[in-house]
Amino acid sequence: MSDNALPLHYYISISTSDDKLTAYLTFNHPDDDVKVTADQLEDLLKASRVIHGIDYDKLQQIANDPKAFCFMQVVVAKGDPPIDGQNGYIKHLYDLENDNRKPLELEDGKVDFKEVSTINNVLKGQLIAQRIPATEGIQGRAVTGEVMFPKAGKEARFKIGKNVVVDNEQTNMYAAIDGIVTKTERDKVNVFPIYEVNGDVDYAIGNIDFVGNVVIRGSVLPGFKIKAGGDIRITGGVEAAELEAGGSIEISAGILGQNKGLIKAGKNVKSSFIQDATVEAGDEIVVSQSIMHSHIRAGKNVICRGTKGLIVGGVVQAGERVVSRTIGNSMSTATVIEVGVLPELRNELQQLRLQLKALNENLEKTEKALSLLDQLAAGGQLGPDKISMRIKLNHTKKQAFEEQTAARERVLEIEKTLEDTELAKVEVSGMIYGGAKIVIGRYTKFVKDAAQRVVYKLVEGEIATLPMG
Repeated sequence: MSDNALPLHYYISISTSDDKLTAYLTFNHPDDDVKVTADQLEDLLKASRVIHGIDYDKLQQIANDPKAFCFMQVVVAKGDPPIDGQNGYIKHLYDLENDNRKPLELEDGKVDFKEVSTINNVLKGQLIAQRIPATEGIQGRAVTGEVMFPKAGKEARFKIGKNVVVDNEQTNMYAAIDGIVTKTERDKVNVFPIYEVNGDVDYAIGNIDFVGNVVIRGSVLPGFKIKAGGDIRITGGVEAAELEAGGSIEISAGILGQNKGLIKAGKNVKSSFIQDATVEAGDEIVVSQSIMHSHIRAGKNVICRGTKGLIVGGVVQAGERVVSRTIGNSMSTATVIEVGVLPELRNELQQLRLQLKALNENLEKTEKALSLLDQLAAGGQLGPDKISMRIKLNHTKKQAFEEQTAARERVLEIEKTLEDTELAKVEVSGMIYGGAKIVIGRYTKFVKDAAQRVVYKLVEGEIATLPMG
């Protein structure tokens, strides 16, 4: 410095940006003879209150060759800008925004066009959303050494709708009931117990699998499936579709099964008519018009006594009663009515009898083979392979005996329940035609002649035909 004719600040000035994040060095009076050291430049910066983020390498470069920087504004210090905090947000564990219905792509690359709906099913107590808190941000520092404060993020808040609860810390939202998670006005999150479709269940809606009740304000088209943890109510009809409900199923128009699909309810099924369909209910099946050529199974009763009240063709099974206005027709169409045993027990009994028949046949074949091997053994002609076969056959025989015993015991157990048929009866308030077959417990009666207003029930070990009171 002493080599310069004038003070250093005559030649060089220091300035800072408005945000105090940058300091500049500028030669005010360029002079080829000016000389300066890096320390002198640092002192000049400090004299200008620039103390943070100094670029010492740049100072050294200027000191080494001042002339190279004479006609420019050189950045000699940089501050650290503050980093604003992030806003908090609500993290939804279900996609409540995406309403695009796309067919489901299967593992084999095929596309199931009936699987287009994604229902946000939740169970009571299930976590459905989390509040992610805002952050404070990170402090910065100006070239003058001042602390620069960040802007803190804004906290998010749950928008609470119906049937949801939030914990005391306001960090988690849970479902208060089983149902579907949906977002309503002003982004409120709700859980509703009913899933409604305003129209038909078709390719636009796709199959439905919901934990609560399902209401269809239309019909269910062939091939589609609806599964509900609660009830299913359909204002239209059902055609060759599959319905399964933990509760009851009510179909206003009726069921056209086309000998496909299945209607199955944990409690009751109610419909105006059933045709060419398979319908199962834990308790009752109530039909106002007709049941035609169908397989019907009810844990308690099948009631068909509306203005038409007709049961014709197929098999109707009920744990207790079948009540109908008319059974069969004048063409003697085969119509089977079975009461007094839970349908599943009766079906199990049939399966067990088939199983016993197959076991007996296999056992007979095994014993014949063993007899032949025993003869060879007696003659000393049993080689190692035959010995191995003999061991396997003996094991098979033992296993068959055990299965046979278990099946027989189960058959006896079910047959015992067939005797307990006090509640079992078939009531016909109109006409029953020849061709009908009445089965109560283990007893069977073929109806040969038409009869009016009769009740069939067991009396002293046989099916009696009694006049309706």
